[in-house]
Order: sequence, then structure tokens, then C-alpha cells
Amino acid sequence: MVSVRDVPESWPVEASTDLHRDAWVLALRSDRVRRPGDHDEEAFRRLVVEHPGAAVVLAIDEQDRVLCIRQYRHAAQARLLELPAGVIDHPGEDPEQVARRELREEAAFRAERWTHLLSTYSSPGYSAEKIHYYLAEGLAPTDRGDFVLEHEEADLEQLWVPFDELVDAVLSGAVADGPVVQVVLALQVRRERERTQGR
Repeated sequence: MVSVRDVPESWPVEASTDLHRDAWVLALRSDRVRRPGDHDEEAFRRLVVEHPGAAVVLAIDEQDRVLCIRQYRHAAQARLLELPAGVIDHPGEDPEQVARRELREEAAFRAERWTHLLSTYSSPGYSAEKIHYYLAEGLAPTDRGDFVLEHEEADLEQLWVPFDELVDAVLSGAVADGPVVQVVLALQVRRERERTQGR
């Protein structure tokens, strides 16, 4: 029987050079990698975007509406419909705690119930970023603490979208933010399986 799972593995790196590194969240390096084993091959170059990971929150209220934000993204040249999310600030930080913090800071809400839905690599061909997705329920307004919205966040729009409408928007391509697509479809599949198994 085939094992349907990812397998940890690390190939030898002969040399590594920083191409960009500063105080911001991302770094870019160039690695010279060699395929393990007895192969008559030269080492090859791979660019790696270092990223500490992130957490995304699918916050749903009692009316089955999703708390969304619309935010300008310069690289995409678009104002995208997204979900509250943020970067893991410190090595070893619990992703659920990051999710809780981001829901409070970006949207001024807290949640009573948290469910981990999935964790995925964004683009493992060149990035180490791993995103952790959480369902947040039992929502209540709260304050942002001492967090101040700046830059793109200072211009974000908050809106409530019925979950079924968000599924339709994802399937039609009207909403194209990768994390939104992944977590919305994951919850849709989970709900359908629960309904099927409940019969």
C-alpha cells in the first residue's frame, strides 16, 4: 500500500549565499545543491525565499458569514478579498496564538472556539513559507490593544460575506487570493463530508 504523505528529506548544500537580508520578514538566498547518492552530476543552483510562516483565520459568525478584509497588494496590483492573517513573528511561536493575535489586531474580534483546518506550503519550489489555517467561531468584538494599523492595513475594508457566496466567488475566480481559496474549499469539503457521514 502506498503511503500518501510528505516525507522529510534534506539534500546536501555545498554553498549558500545571501542575496538579500535585512530586518524585514523575507530573505533571499542562493544555494548550491547536490542530489544525494552516487551520481555523476554537478551541484545546481536553487533560490530560496526564507519565510517564518503565517497563520490565516476563517472567522465565521452565527449567521454563517465570513469576516473578510479587502486590502491593497502592491505585487498583485489589486485590492484583494482576504482573511485576517499574519506572520509568525518569533521562532517557535504557536501558529494558533498568531491567529488569535491577528484576528484581534486586524479585525478587532476574538473567538471562543478555534479549529485547525490545514497547514500548507505556499510555493515549495522556491519558498519555505508554511501557512496554518484556523476556523474561528463564537466571535465577539474586542479592542486592538496597542496595535496601530499602518500602510496597506490602514486602508483596509472590513466586510461580512455569507459562506456560500464566498464559495461561489472562489469557484468562479472572482476571489483569487490563494489562502482564501484553500481554506474556504477545505471547510466546504469538511462540511460536505460531515453531512454525508451524518446520514
